[in-house]
Amino acid sequence: MKRRLVTVAVAFVVALAGAPIALGHDAPENDRSRWVMADWMLDMFFVLGGVALIAFVLAWKAGHFHNLDEAARVPLGIDEEDYYSPDWALDEEEWDDVDAVR
Repeated sequence: MKRRLVTVAVAFVVALAGAPIALGHDAPENDRSRWVMADWMLDMFFVLGGVALIAFVLAWKAGHFHNLDEAARVPLGIDEEDYYSPDWALDEEEWDDVDAVR
């Protein structure tokens, strides 16, 4: 585990050190340079999507998505005052008309 952490830290430092080299020049304006931003956006989409997929798989394997039905019932068991329902919605006479045939 420590070896992985060191490897990730070294890769991060190398990536940060290499950024000024890539950004330290004036790019020419031509047809190819107009797509540089789109290329970076597409690359970052796949990189961050891959990182998110790996994080999801690791969380899944660690059991964080186990028994989600029980986790969903916890907030439902909390008894608190209802601030959002209007008084007419709680009136039972309103609900008697729902089953009536029109």
